[in-house]
Amino acid sequence: MKTISGKLVYWFPRILCILAILFISLFALDSFSPNQTTWQQISGFIIHLIPSFILTAFLLIAWKWEFVGGIIFILIGLVFTPIIFIHNYNMNHSIGLSLIIILSITFPFVVVGTFFLINYHIHKRNHLSV
Repeated sequence: MKTISGKLVYWFPRILCILAILFISLFALDSFSPNQTTWQQISGFIIHLIPSFILTAFLLIAWKWEFVGGIIFILIGLVFTPIIFIHNYNMNHSIGLSLIIILSITFPFVVVGTFFLINYHIHKRNHLSV
């Protein structure tokens, strides 16, 4: 796995997952409001970051156990896709906009999970051939 493609398959899901978690974390910024105290804003911000903390824990699991992490991230993407689609469709009544939102929020986690599984199988095949 010392080739460039091997390194790409190894690092791509990790970097994409970090970027996706950072993107999800941006939604926590809506917890700040001028009519709240500083402590209310900080506690609201931390509460809004709980999904990012959970996703970070899953990333740490995937980093250590790629197969388990790959399954977890694919499930996250597939389970939350209809939930987020229905929620957004009810808000904006636009299938196109709802699909774009799905592509930006849940699809990266399906891709991350898929690449973790690909990396797991490459790593497993290389150890069996040695």
